[in-house]
Amino acid sequence: MAEQILANLRQERYAVLHAASGPEGLAAMRAEPPNLLIADRTLPGLDGLSMIQTLRSEGNRVPALVLSALSSVDERIKGLKAGGDDYLTKPFAMGELFARIEALLRRPVETRETILTVGPLVMDLVERTARRGQRWLELLPREFKLLEYMMRRPSRALTRAMLFADVWDYQFTPRSNLVDVHMGRLRHKVDGSEDIPMIRSVLGVGFVLDAIA
Repeated sequence: MAEQILANLRQERYAVLHAASGPEGLAAMRAEPPNLLIADRTLPGLDGLSMIQTLRSEGNRVPALVLSALSSVDERIKGLKAGGDDYLTKPFAMGELFARIEALLRRPVETRETILTVGPLVMDLVERTARRGQRWLELLPREFKLLEYMMRRPSRALTRAMLFADVWDYQFTPRSNLVDVHMGRLRHKVDGSEDIPMIRSVLGVGFVLDAIA
């Protein structure tokens, strides 16, 4: 299976390093952390979950995808609690593996930042405040979460499906204008009448927060 995954990843032009055991994988992760870790649940020497737990305890936040033949809910919960970001059960289609990889690589790596800054926008995650220049923004909790999500991804087109999944925690895209309503309210607060607009719509895609100077 490892050989098949390696071959397919390389065919898609990913740079890949293969470690055949837990200790070998741990050493490779410490030496040169990649953009993504794919760890088998059962590895010789050190199982995949223990390897991920060790890396997390050392502050390594590289996204981790756990592969396992154990498909029960309890096992999936164990994988996520150990620090895994996603859990894929065997057997699986290679297309699904690539979809999971792409989704994890789209996520920003979690940081310990407490202040986010995008152009004149400044957000304090501890004090739960936001301002544009010297103007304070009075944001409702959902608006704050929505703006934080956008500030972590400046200049990127964000689809409604992404916002539903990551801001509202919906696992499906409802037929609703919920995102548009909240975005309209947020835009009214962020972009004053005399300001250069920062939030804009992208036709057929979604929304973008522009990082203006």
